[in-house]
Amino acid sequence: MNFPYFLAKRITLSGQRTFSKLIVRVTIGALTLAIMAIIMAVAILNGFKKEITEKQRGFFGDIILLKNDTNDSYVNSPISLSKEQIANLEKNPNIVDIYPFATKAGIMNVKGEVEGVLLKGIDPDYDQQFLSKTILEGDTINFAAEDAENQLLISSLTANRLNLKVGESFIMYFIQEPVRKRKFTVKGIFSTNSEELDKVYVIGSLSLIRRLNNLTESEVGGYEVRVKDFNQLGVTTEQMNDALDNSMYATNVVMQMPDIFNWLNMLDMNDNIIFVLMVVVAVINMISALLISILERSSMIGLLKALGMQNKRIRTVFLYNSLYLIGYGLLLGNIFAILIYFFQTKTAFFKLDPSVYYVSFVPMDISWITVLWLNVALVGIALITLFIPSMLISRISPIKTIQFK
Repeated sequence: MNFPYFLAKRITLSGQRTFSKLIVRVTIGALTLAIMAIIMAVAILNGFKKEITEKQRGFFGDIILLKNDTNDSYVNSPISLSKEQIANLEKNPNIVDIYPFATKAGIMNVKGEVEGVLLKGIDPDYDQQFLSKTILEGDTINFAAEDAENQLLISSLTANRLNLKVGESFIMYFIQEPVRKRKFTVKGIFSTNSEELDKVYVIGSLSLIRRLNNLTESEVGGYEVRVKDFNQLGVTTEQMNDALDNSMYATNVVMQMPDIFNWLNMLDMNDNIIFVLMVVVAVINMISALLISILERSSMIGLLKALGMQNKRIRTVFLYNSLYLIGYGLLLGNIFAILIYFFQTKTAFFKLDPSVYYVSFVPMDISWITVLWLNVALVGIALITLFIPSMLISRISPIKTIQFK
């Protein structure tokens, strides 16, 4: 029989001491709050990074293929890939799809109000799944309709500024020689909650931009490439550059938006700080509870020593007792954290200012493996740290403790 475990169980479940009850409750509460804070911090940070990253990926693609020249205007120099070249690029196991696009600067004129925008043209094969998630009113572009070239998706920011609604029409001017104008109908109103995107872009038909820019049916402004594993983005970008000729080059969304992704990477430091602070709080409370428990049961320790029990086995008794408190606190903390997690992911109850945080609610995302490792790490750190104060047991004299019992 494991006598230290048996004794620790009796002390924990059947002990009649009352002096340390308050400390034990405070310790369990501190552990509960610590693991809750750690899990919530990791879930919120992961969710926040995932939401922001998916917005940029959804709007621009993961990898962008462009003309290799010095052009830095809004209108990209035309490029062309044959079906064979596209099929060859899609042989890369990390490539999902390749979509053509083109851009054209324009000026919207609505009842005397003007707004400069960048028209992004897409074709019928373009995956509008991301766009459909951002639609607030109306629908995505219907390329099967006869008026597909006249349909336009505008942001809620632009719609509010120009007082436009779904189904209404307006004129857009394109600055070129000669100046050209087109009549568009608002097919849908979207919101990415990113002012940089919502203020600049509108979505329309690629075929219209081809005609405005005098492009052939095979020429486009660029290609968006979707990847399976975003963690392999850098490697896949290099592989794409190796596969392309010198007339084109591959860049990616991280290179195009360095400020946003550097900011997201810096947020990892917040997670580390919260983890360290919460572990320190939990360990301090555990050490206090352990020392009080040892001092409160010094007479029992002296009696066990007098009966020949080794210091190592006595320390094991109190470490088992501490492990029970840790487990109880972690159980409560995990239950509360998981309940909050599912509540927020299902209801989006806790809101944020989208103009500041790019999202309208507190996003959460975490895996069960991460939760498990966080718990294991906290338990391991706590037990290793508690081994030092448990050495106090070796300094307790059985003669003195029994004498003054």
